[in-house]
Formats: sequence, C-alpha cells, structure tokens
Amino acid sequence: MNHPNPSNEVKAIAVATVDDLRETIRRKSKLKGRQADDVSLAEVRELIGADSQRRDLLIENLHKLNDAYRALHDRHLVALAKEMNLPMAEVYEVATFYHHFEVVRGSDPVADITVRVCDGIACELAGAQNLLAKLPAILGNPQVKVIAAPCIGRCEQAPAVAVHQYPVLFATADKVVAAVNNQMTMHPLAKDSGSFDPVTFVQKGISPQGHDQMVSPDYVGYEAYKALGGYALAKQIIDANAGSHLDAESIIKIMESSGLRGLGGAGFPAGRKWRIVRDQIAPKLMAVNIDEGEPGTFKDRTYLERDPHRFLEGLLIAASVVGIDACYIYLRDEYHGCRELLELELKKLQANPPFKLPLIELRRGAGAYICGEESAMIESIEGKRGEPRMRPPYIAQVGLFGRPTLEHNFETLYWVRDIVQRGPEWFSAFGRHDRKGLRSYSVSGRVNEPGVKLAPAGITIQELIDEYCGGMQEGHQFYGYLPGGASGGILPATMNEIPLDFDTLQPYGCFIGSAAVMIFSNQDKACDMALNVMHFFEHESCGQCTPCRVGTGKAATLMQAKTWDHDTLEDLAVVMVDASICGLGQAAPNPIRCIAKYFPQEVA
Repeated sequence: MNHPNPSNEVKAIAVATVDDLRETIRRKSKLKGRQADDVSLAEVRELIGADSQRRDLLIENLHKLNDAYRALHDRHLVALAKEMNLPMAEVYEVATFYHHFEVVRGSDPVADITVRVCDGIACELAGAQNLLAKLPAILGNPQVKVIAAPCIGRCEQAPAVAVHQYPVLFATADKVVAAVNNQMTMHPLAKDSGSFDPVTFVQKGISPQGHDQMVSPDYVGYEAYKALGGYALAKQIIDANAGSHLDAESIIKIMESSGLRGLGGAGFPAGRKWRIVRDQIAPKLMAVNIDEGEPGTFKDRTYLERDPHRFLEGLLIAASVVGIDACYIYLRDEYHGCRELLELELKKLQANPPFKLPLIELRRGAGAYICGEESAMIESIEGKRGEPRMRPPYIAQVGLFGRPTLEHNFETLYWVRDIVQRGPEWFSAFGRHDRKGLRSYSVSGRVNEPGVKLAPAGITIQELIDEYCGGMQEGHQFYGYLPGGASGGILPATMNEIPLDFDTLQPYGCFIGSAAVMIFSNQDKACDMALNVMHFFEHESCGQCTPCRVGTGKAATLMQAKTWDHDTLEDLAVVMVDASICGLGQAAPNPIRCIAKYFPQEVA
C-alpha cells in the first residue's frame, strides 16, 4: 500500500556527472574478463614485433612466447589476445590444442628443461620404458620434467630422447644426464659443406645415412647446390615464355608419365594433381606437408637435413607450372635442426634469387599428428586448431585462406627435378614384382641396419631385410611387421612376399602409407605393437569426432585384456571407420583387425 507524503515534499535525485559515467563504464569493462597488464604487453610486443599481428600468425607467436619462457603464462596469453585483437577464448583454445604448448596459471612452477622420451614402437623395442622409469629419480631435479612423447621421427636412432630441443640418439640414462648437466638443450647447426646425390643410393642400394649417429649431418648449401647445376632447370621452366621447350603442359605430361604419386601416404598421382589445381581460378596457393608425424617415418627429415635445395627447386618448378602465388611450408616442431637449416637456406635463396620467387613462408607445427592430414594442416597454417575439414569442397578448389591449393608432401617435390631432367622413364624404370618407381622406406625395429632405404617400389619385406638392412639382429627371428606405420596394419612374417607399394596391401587389410616399415621379432608380441599404436591414436585424436575420440580410448582399454572381447572391438572398429571424418579414426581399427586375423593365438 502506498503511503502519501504528508509534507508534500519532492526529494531531490542526484544526477551523475560525465566523469561518474566514465568511471562506471571503466569498472564494468574490467568485469568482462581479465585485462592485460603493461608489463606483459611490453614483453609480448618485444617478442612478436609489429608485423606479427596477422590472425594466421597466432601459432608462430605462441611459439615465440613458449620458447622464451618455456611455457605459456596466462598473463601473456591475455596480452597476446589484446595485441592481436582476438578473443581470449580463441587464443586459449588454440594454445591448449597442441601438445608442445604448456599453459600455466599465475605463479605455477615451470620446468627449466623438459626431457621427452619417445615411446613409439621402435623406441619401445629399444628400451624406452626403462628410460622413462629411471630418469626422474636419476636426474632428481624438480626443474627438469621427464615426460613420454609420441614418435619424434628418429626411429632409426632408437631409443631417442629430446632434451628441450637437443636430440639424444641411441639414448642411455648417462647420455641424457650428461646432456642435462651440460645444458645441451639446443639443436646444433649443421655445416653447409656436405655432398649428397640421391641417385648414388639408387645405384648402390644402400641407406642414405646408414646406422649413423650424426645429430647434424653436413648438407649441401645454396652455393654448392648452384655450382652443381642446381636451379638451372627451374630457371628454364620459369623462362619458358622466352622460348624454352619446357612449357607447363610438357612438364605436367612428364609428371603424369613418370607415375609419381604422393609420397606422404595418400598416393594421389602428382601430375594429375598439378593439372587439377592449374585449371582453378587464381590466386592459387601451395601448402607443403613436412609434418611427418606417422610413427616410424623419418624419410623427409633424412633428405631435408642433407639436401634441402633439391626439394626447394621441386617446389619452385611446381609453383611455376601450376601458377602458384604463395607457398607455405609446414614443418613438424620436433625437427628443430631442419627448421634452422631451412630458415637459413631460404634467406640465402631470397637474398640472391636465380629468378623471381613466389612468396615462401615457413610455418612451425606444434606437436599434433592430426596436422599431417591435409585440411588439418591448412587449419593450422591459418593459426587455428588442427581439426580436419569436411569434404567437399576439396582443398584443390577451396583450401588455404579459401583459395585453390596445391598440397604436396616433401618427398614428392624432392623427386621433381630428377624426373624432369632424366625423363619419366628414368623413374618408372625402377621397380620389382611388376611395380614401377622408387620408394624411400623408413625401416626401424629389430634389424641390424635401420634407416631410410631407397629401393625399387614393390620390393618385399624379406628382400628389404636381407638386401638393405643387414638381416635381423642377433638372437632375433623375424616374426611380424608394420608395412605402413601405425595406421597401416600389422602382418606376420609368413606373409613376406607381398610387394610393398601402393594398392598391393589393401587386400590384406593394410596399406603402404608413407612406407614406414617397423619390424619386430619372436621376442616381441604383435598385440603389444597394436596396443602401442592404439595409445598413440588415443593421444593424437583431435577430439572432433566422438567415434574417434571415445573409440580409441575404449579400444585401448579392451586391448589390455589377455583375452580380447572381439565382438565389442569389432563394433568399435565399424563405428570408427564409418563415422570418423578423417583418416586417423578410419585407420585406427586396422591394428585390431590384423591381430584378430593374423595373430589370434596371442589374444585367444
């Protein structure tokens, strides 16, 4: 009930001044999220510079902060979001997606050194689990963190350990302790005085590096490469309008006739891909995949750290023929030596170009296997979470930054110069068992001489072991192998006469992929190999698809039983294959089905 004012007085109401209103707005704005402090802003600006505010450089900027402070402090993320004019939530979700970024809050402790012990199949066979168990107690330093890491691309030098950015090859506890105590945390820079001709290794039939222990092998630098005729072919092709016979159409026909297929795993014909993208509307871009995250694969690293300009010349030939305006090279973060080498040689090339170059940018991965999938790689180059895209549209039509994009694996481009110079018949003349071409097999495991084996396409596993790998290790009898890395399935030694090439392994539930061949013996169990790769898939699932995200974890749990529940595992396999949108989830069941089919005695 309202009570009347007996005095009939009107009360005065205070009116806010302009300054009062401004203060109210200022207070409310502070309530809408954490504000960047001046010190953090200054530190971020000093690191990223004035030219690093493009949205696609978010991951590069996160790397700069992570390298400088050994972690991503939340105050720096707030400052970075403000500096790049991005929502804090977007910066945070990208930073937490990638394994090599560690986000810390407030004054949480940060280790001075992180020791990553590879627990991939080759390293596990070589004793990685013992290292993981021993190292924390031996090091005994709270400022040194020891963690398990998925394959770091040094399977021929197993067990491999990374002390921050320094690789410890054939690691022992003593070697790791020495590296930590001596502050060996950075990858040493290689010398540019090396010599390397891949054709030599075709003729000799040996590994490019053998069982060597070089952290930074000498490589062929820019001046040495040019002195040996390097970039002369690319110049001819680029000058085709001035009268050269090497016009774009003739180059594409050479690529088509050679039979060269994508050597990153998909096996799409290279010449056909060039023709498709060439017919698209300009501007067109190129994305080069050197993520090489498939466990057991290290061929791209082997060639890149010895002969980078042969790859770069192949890239420039492809760019000229297809009509590419800008090239983006995506290199996996574990290859710190390759990154420093490539940065240096790109600067030399751009400072003294033999002809007009397209824009070339080197981008750094951040520890996500899924970014080996072409559309996830493109998302990562754009500075986003590396989640695969739905198709169609295909990236040849709508790819990087929405433009038609030519996507290639490193090794595919590496062979372009030799194929064009020597003719398509040179490449296709190699081969065994009715197959054509050359393959770089990354061989690891229980053989005497692991390494990259440049061999005829279609070679069998038995021929590869006997002729190229020096046989099995002493005391070990050949028992089984993974012909195509973690996702390519598992076969028994009794199936040792299958040609190792594209399209030859599918009838057996396997595929060649990137030709990562891992060999195990009668002292190992095939079901342990399968469990190892399923843990890897669980760890590396991007989380976008529920069947993959949940299915890999459920499968890994079921696979730890002595007797497998085959019906439930097969149900999981069917759902993962049918409902996952990319190759990770679709290929994850391959090891399950191979064990059930070829090694039933181990899980019965």
